[in-house]
Amino acid sequence: MNRFLAALQFLTIISIPWRREAKVEEVGRSTGYFPVIGLIIGLILAGLNGLNWLLGLFLPSDLFLPSAVVNALLIVAMVVISGALHLDGFVDTCDGIAGHKTVEDRWKVMRDSRVGGFGIVGVVLLLLLKYVSLNSIPGPLMMMTLVLMPVLSRWAMAYAIFVYPYAKPSGLGKAFKQGTSWPRFTMATIITVVVVAILALRFSLALLFLMFVIWIITVVMAAYLKSKFSGLTGDNYGAINEVAEVAVLILLNLLVQMGLV
Repeated sequence: MNRFLAALQFLTIISIPWRREAKVEEVGRSTGYFPVIGLIIGLILAGLNGLNWLLGLFLPSDLFLPSAVVNALLIVAMVVISGALHLDGFVDTCDGIAGHKTVEDRWKVMRDSRVGGFGIVGVVLLLLLKYVSLNSIPGPLMMMTLVLMPVLSRWAMAYAIFVYPYAKPSGLGKAFKQGTSWPRFTMATIITVVVVAILALRFSLALLFLMFVIWIITVVMAAYLKSKFSGLTGDNYGAINEVAEVAVLILLNLLVQMGLV
């Protein structure tokens, strides 16, 4: 339970009034619960989306707000719920990989509190792509999408933490690397597979293939970042989460276009 609460406190802005701040060791050993936190986030997003439909019952239209507006608000909600943690990591990673630098210079750029041009362009394109892709998801698949996306992306982080070496000699990311053992990664994977399998049985078995593709994307991205930073950093973990979220949305749209979902 302590590790679950540590993961909840770290990955979201949800506060536990009666609980002290989690120790670094507890946070580092919480990766097994990452997909569970993703599921909680997904259910919150699905609830917000459902609320728009529920309020629409009292109006002449079917929805309280147009779906395009709701989808934009859902993206805002995702950023807020996570405290912009992963988005910040994506921005720093974009700045770090820009240009021809030594590994040490890339680390230095990511530690800088100022945001560079590459980071700004990267996050704008990311959010634009996320919005357009989410807005293209058919209504009947929206609830499923909002649950699947954060679960798979948090699992992708757990995979990257477990498999790839940590780049820096110190940092919170190192605590995750040291605390993620086979049992914890296996736990995260089993939880993710169960969630995906349940959704696959309800919607389409193609969702199992989607999880496989997300794994491939994570492997390729993590290998690329490892080559740039001599390992992965905490910011890289956040970037992997963001790219995995977008990839889920794009792949779902592709499966819809192919008639597989």
